[in-house]
Amino acid sequence: MCSNCYDTLEYLPVKVNRVIDDKKVYCAGVYEKNLQKLIRGLKYHNQPDLAYYLAKFMGGYWQNITEDKDFQIVPVPIFEKRKKKRKYNHMELVGEEFAKLTGCKYNPNLIKRIKDTKPQYNLKKPERIENLKNAFEVNPNRLMTGKILLIDDICTTGSTFEEMIKELQKHNINDIVCFTATTPFGE
Repeated sequence: MCSNCYDTLEYLPVKVNRVIDDKKVYCAGVYEKNLQKLIRGLKYHNQPDLAYYLAKFMGGYWQNITEDKDFQIVPVPIFEKRKKKRKYNHMELVGEEFAKLTGCKYNPNLIKRIKDTKPQYNLKKPERIENLKNAFEVNPNRLMTGKILLIDDICTTGSTFEEMIKELQKHNINDIVCFTATTPFGE
């Protein structure tokens, strides 16, 4: 990621992109051009160093939402088998960098993926919901102080956040905000 390519990344207007179970979802940019290449390189092409740039992009957007540092950053987990194959969870790397950049706490162990789900990109909304059903487990002993900031790379239908929110709410964890680097839909 050179500085010229990074400088071409475009932010969406700062506003709530959607609401899932009364929780705000913010999306920093549109999944296209260099932002799409950045995510694909990080996620599928063994380029973990790109996590910093995605976190920097997300942090640039987030600073326009709030200066509040009382958040615990919770990245969307991937199934352990997929993590071993990839050698890392790209969103854990992004979350760690994002926490450093924003001064928020980093909490990758609050939620675990306990079901080996299919990749979501080819699934329609009802299939995504079924695919993610009972996919996550919350460990309430890992809860830190501060609001939960769930982060992911892309929000298409919101099914991943929806399922994670349900699991958190089973443990009376309700102060949740969701944030992704991208959405395929623009404004």
